Amino acid sequence: MTQKPGEIIIPREKAVFRMDGQGYWRNAAGRFRNKKIIDHFHRSMSKDENGFFVCQDKGGVFEKVYFPFEETALFVFDVIFGDQTDLVLNTGETRRLIPEQLFTRNDNLYVKTPEDLIKFSERALIKISKRLEDSETGLAIRINGRLCPVPPHQP
Repeated sequence: MTQKPGEIIIPREKAVFRMDGQGYWRNAAGRFRNKKIIDHFHRSMSKDENGFFVCQDKGGVFEKVYFPFEETALFVFDVIFGDQTDLVLNTGETRRLIPEQLFTRNDNLYVKTPEDLIKFSERALIKISKRLEDSETGLAIRINGRLCPVPPHQP
C-alpha cells in the first residue's frame, strides 16, 4: 500500500473494528449499537485494489482504514420491487437485480458480479423470499413473471 501525501493508511491488521458475516460492525466491546455510527461506517465504505476500507476526512487529511470482514463487506439491506427489482446495499448504493447472478450457499443467498460478492442480510432475504419458489430443478426466483433458477454454489 502506497501512502500519498495528506493520507493516512491503517492496514487491516491494525484496524480496531471489523465486519462480521452478517454485516454487523464490531470492535473489542462487541457489536456496534448506535445507528448513526453504523450508517456512517456503511456509507463511508469504499474499495480499491487493496480491498475494502472506511474513509474519512480528518481536517484535510484523508484517513483510510482497511478492515477485516468474514466473507464479504457488501450486503443487500433492502429489496425494492417495481418494473425492475433493485437491491439496496449497505453502502447505500442501489443495483439492479440480475437473477443469473444469484446463488445459494449454506442457507444464504448471494449475488456474484465480476467485481463483488454480495450477501443478502436476513431482512432482505425475508423480503425477497416472497419471490422464491421451489421448481423442478430446485430453488428459483420469479422476476417479472419469469422463473429463474437460483443454483447452489459450485466450488
